[in-house]
Amino acid sequence: MNNELRIIISGGGTGGHIFPAVSIANAIKAKRPDAKILFVGALGRMEMQRVPAAGYEIKGLPICGFDRKHLLKNIAVLFKIWKSQHMAKSIIKNFKPMAAVGVGGYASGPTLNVCASKGIPCLIQEQNSYAGVTNKLLAKKAEKICVAYEGMERFFPADKIIMTGNPVRQNVLETTITQEEARKQFGLDPEKKTILLVGGSLGARTINESVLQHLDLVKESGVQFIWQTGKYYNAAIMEQLKGQICAVPCLPPVLWPFSPDRTSMASSAFLFHHGQGLIALYLSNSFFHGCLQFLYHGLGIPVKWMMAG
Repeated sequence: MNNELRIIISGGGTGGHIFPAVSIANAIKAKRPDAKILFVGALGRMEMQRVPAAGYEIKGLPICGFDRKHLLKNIAVLFKIWKSQHMAKSIIKNFKPMAAVGVGGYASGPTLNVCASKGIPCLIQEQNSYAGVTNKLLAKKAEKICVAYEGMERFFPADKIIMTGNPVRQNVLETTITQEEARKQFGLDPEKKTILLVGGSLGARTINESVLQHLDLVKESGVQFIWQTGKYYNAAIMEQLKGQICAVPCLPPVLWPFSPDRTSMASSAFLFHHGQGLIALYLSNSFFHGCLQFLYHGLGIPVKWMMAG
């Protein structure tokens, strides 16, 4: 047990939080296949499906955000926060982590709060150029804060910041799929230029409205489109497109609420417009630099533990 590497990774809510978290876990496993990694997420959120699909165990907390429109509903929110705090204590007591990583999102709040109160070193990984609320609240309790952009001293103590870049899934870096093969996977013409429109895992209203307002230009453009609408907007968009699908060649089978297969999506395109979301496909530094530097420098875990085996 003394030499066993045990890490909790907490957060989620959107792909911009979840996929960097999975990338961090994968990087740890690449160096230490014997490492024990436990995710803690929010019940009912995207991470409860995406994390198990990536091969990791996850525990769910009943936490949610405050309702700014219906203040009376926040009584229930306060109870959920209290319950999540107690559940986090139980999870941490049983798992006995050596360190905790928060990637943003509701669940990372109670998880890292409990870890910090028990003297367990905590690290925050902030993907965005504008820090999220949970990460800002946790900053005082974190040992180190990994960022991808300059100027993050606006949100975090300067002496805690490490410029690591954003972790990215390794399959994105190692893909060998060609543009033609990727386009065929989506049922597209392999010879025709393709534009990928992505508004983040939840969607971007402005992008979606712009596409809907310019379907005539899409039809006349001579290019193909892969359009990720986001899960919040997909049903409404499909309703608006009834009767137009046959007339516009960019529509199904390349209209998605959300696709986790960003590798094929990006490989198929010659132009990529990403209008929203914390992370697209890019990495400021190398994969292992961005994913592992927090273990070496941020939390002070001995290098020999990471390199063993």
